Amino acid sequence: MLDKVLRIGLLFDFYGALLTEKQQQCLEMHYLSDLSLGEIAEQMGVTRQAVHDLLRRAEQLLDEYEAKLKLLERFLHEQQAVRQAYELLDSLPDEVYGLGQISEARKILQLLLDYNKEA
Repeated sequence: MLDKVLRIGLLFDFYGALLTEKQQQCLEMHYLSDLSLGEIAEQMGVTRQAVHDLLRRAEQLLDEYEAKLKLLERFLHEQQAVRQAYELLDSLPDEVYGLGQISEARKILQLLLDYNKEA
């Protein structure tokens, strides 16, 4: 299972636009900017309890969206498959790399892995 902060971050990437502006703002401040509930409450002009409730509801919504749409699950599965394919190609003997298609396939898989690290 993914670390909670990483999981919420990934879910936010996929489903954040479906949340209200306040929910988005609160999640960003807490998980991306690492602000405490008190700091968020002060900036938003609400109580700590209101921030806590807002965070929990937003997290619950993200989990509900994932349960229905499974975008994160699919993404992680695809990442694993790309990584496995890359490792299989990478483990081939050097003389096989003379074949252009294998070398090109390896480059494409590496680009996919690098792109998703940055995203």
